[in-house]
Amino acid sequence: MTVNLSKGQAISLEKAAGGSLSAVRMGLGWQAAARRGLFGRRSKEIDLDASAVLFAEGQPVDVVFFRHLRSDDGSVTHTGDNLVGGAGQGGDDEAILVDLQRVPVHIDQIVFTVNSFTGQTFAEVENAFCRLLDENTATELARYTLTGGGSYTAQIMAKVHRQGGGWSMTAIGAPAEGRTFQDLMPAIAQHL
Repeated sequence: MTVNLSKGQAISLEKAAGGSLSAVRMGLGWQAAARRGLFGRRSKEIDLDASAVLFAEGQPVDVVFFRHLRSDDGSVTHTGDNLVGGAGQGGDDEAILVDLQRVPVHIDQIVFTVNSFTGQTFAEVENAFCRLLDENTATELARYTLTGGGSYTAQIMAKVHRQGGGWSMTAIGAPAEGRTFQDLMPAIAQHL
C-alpha cells in the first residue's frame, strides 16, 4: 500500500510484516507542461536532475548525481541522466538506488534533491513526483507529488535517515533555487 506523503511527513522504512528494508529506489518522474503557441500546444524539453547527498554528522561526505553515478563506497547508485523527462505519472525518468545494508555506519542521512539543470521553473513542469520503492519487490512505499506552478528551479525532495536501529524517510518538499546540487547546499542544511 502506497502512502501519499505531504510536506514534512515521515514514514518508517520497516516492512509491514516485520524486518527492515534492505534496498530502496527513489524515483523521479516529470513532463514538460504544454504551452499554447502560435502553432498550437507545444512542450519545451526540461532537464530535471535527481541527486543524493550523503551526510555524516551534518557534514556532506559524498554525492551521487549525473556526473558521479556511484557513491565512493558503492552503496548509492544513480541510474543515469534523463535530459527530457516524459514519464510523468507513469514510470521513473531518473532513479537513485540505495543499498541500505551497505551504507557505511557513519552515514546518517541521505538527502534527495531535484533541480532544473536547464533553468526552467516548476511552473513549466507537470506530473512531477518522487517515490520510494522497495527495490527487491518493486512495491511502492511512498509517493510525494512535487507541487507545480512555483517560480523556483529546485526542490529538496526527501531524506532517508537513520532512526534507532533502522531507517525512516521524511518528505521535505521545500522549494529552492539552483541548477545543481552544489547550489542547493545552503537550503539542504536547513533540513538536516
